[in-house]
Amino acid sequence: MNNILITGGAGFIGSNFIRLLLSQTQYNIVNLDALSFTGNLSNIQDFQDHSHYRFIKGNICNKQLVNEIINEFKIDAIINFAAETHVDRSLLTPSDFIQSNIVGVEALLEATVENHIERFIQISTDEVYGSANPNESFNENSLLRPNSPYAASKASADLIVRSFIQSYEAPAIIIRSTNNFGQYQHIEKFIPLSVTCIMNNQKIPIYGTGENRRDWLYVEDNCRAILSIFENGKIGEIYNVSANNEKSNIEIANIILNYFGKNQEMIEFVDDRPAHDLRYSIDSSKIRNELGWMPIYSFEFAINRTIEWYINNQSWINNILKDENFQKYYNIQYRSV
Repeated sequence: MNNILITGGAGFIGSNFIRLLLSQTQYNIVNLDALSFTGNLSNIQDFQDHSHYRFIKGNICNKQLVNEIINEFKIDAIINFAAETHVDRSLLTPSDFIQSNIVGVEALLEATVENHIERFIQISTDEVYGSANPNESFNENSLLRPNSPYAASKASADLIVRSFIQSYEAPAIIIRSTNNFGQYQHIEKFIPLSVTCIMNNQKIPIYGTGENRRDWLYVEDNCRAILSIFENGKIGEIYNVSANNEKSNIEIANIILNYFGKNQEMIEFVDDRPAHDLRYSIDSSKIRNELGWMPIYSFEFAINRTIEWYINNQSWINNILKDENFQKYYNIQYRSV
C-alpha cells in the first residue's frame, strides 16, 4: 500500500496524522478535504510542498470525484477522517452531520468496493458507546448507545462499515478513540477554547458543574495508534484507543488556570447542553496486547506542550476568532461577548 487517500486531512487529527506519515514513512498521500468548518489550510501549510503530498479540495459525498482521485493517483488505501465533529453543533444542525458522517462514509465505502481498495480505515469515536457508569469501561463488543446527533451519526457510520464488511467483504477497520487534544485543534473544543479565553482575559465557560469526565488522549499518541492499526491491524476488526487520562472538565480548567497563574474566578458555569454524557471510558487493551501500542507522552507533558503551542500561534487563533461562523456559534452556545 503505497498511495493513500486521506479524507479530512486539513482538520485537527487528520493534519497531525499526515504530518506523522510524511516525517516517518514513504507513503504518497492525497488529501481530500472540503474545507468546511474545521478544515483549515493553515493546518497543512508546513507540508503543502512536500513531494509525497497532494491536496485536493472536495467533498467525500462526491463519489465521482472520489473515483477520479482513486484512478488518477492509483490509490491503494483510504483513511477517513472527514466528519462533522462537534457535539454542540450537531444539536444546532443535525442534518449536516447526517450528510457528512453517514452519507459521505457510504459513498467512500462504495468507492472502496468498486475500486478494489486494499484497506479502508474509519475514524470513529468513543462517544458511540454513550455515557459510562462509574467503574465501567466499554470494550469493542459493547453496545452502541449514542445520545447526541453527532454520536448517532458516527455510530450509524460504524454500522454501515460493518454491513459493507459482511455484505461486500470490504477491507475495513474501525478505530474508536477517546477525546483528543493537541496542536491545531479548533478553538471551539474545550482545551483550546479554555486557553484562548484566558489569553484574551475572558472567563472559561463550563457546562453545568464541570463534573463531566473524559479520557484525554494526546493527538500524537492517537496518530501513532492509527498508523499501527493501518499497517498491522486485522481487517474487519474494531480497535479502541485510550490513554487512561480520565479527568473532569473542572480539573482540566484548573490545570489551565494554574499554568497561567489564574484562579477559579476565571470560570463561568453556563447552562448544561442537552444529551451531555457524564463520562466516557473505553478499554484499549486490545490494541495494546495485539499491536503493542501504548501512549508515550504523559498527560502533564502533553497538556503543557499544547498550551505552549496555542501561546506561540496566536495568529492561527486570531484567524478563527475573526470568522463570522465561529462568532455566531460561540454567542449562541455560551453568551454574548
